[in-house]
Amino acid sequence: MAPAPEPPASPTAPPGLRIGTTAGRGVFATRAFASGELLERAAVVVFERAFTAQLRGTVLDDYWFWWDDAHNAFALGCGSLYNHAAPANARYAVEPASRTLAFTAVRAIAAGEEITINYHGAPEDPTPVWFRTA
Repeated sequence: MAPAPEPPASPTAPPGLRIGTTAGRGVFATRAFASGELLERAAVVVFERAFTAQLRGTVLDDYWFWWDDAHNAFALGCGSLYNHAAPANARYAVEPASRTLAFTAVRAIAAGEEITINYHGAPEDPTPVWFRTA
């Protein structure tokens, strides 16, 4: 019986993306993306909004997305690893029918560039985030 294969050194990213480090984890383009191009469609795990209170003070509290008036969601794939920027070079959209989040470039993104989203939703939203930024 052959030994089990070694696990990958890092999580697998969709084609055209890689997971890397900046001031933590981040998502980077491995090729150029055009404005409007789909970067990733990430599956989600949807949960009752009331459960969010139990996440306070845990590492998971930084990784959920607003889903609808009664639910939040964790994104799989690279979905929960995109860093915040204002302005951001990508946006996300909730897709309830397929239970996914679609991440799309809002401007041209060069190979090697970090892909960022605005945690408030709109790429240009200047509202301060709840954590310290560089």
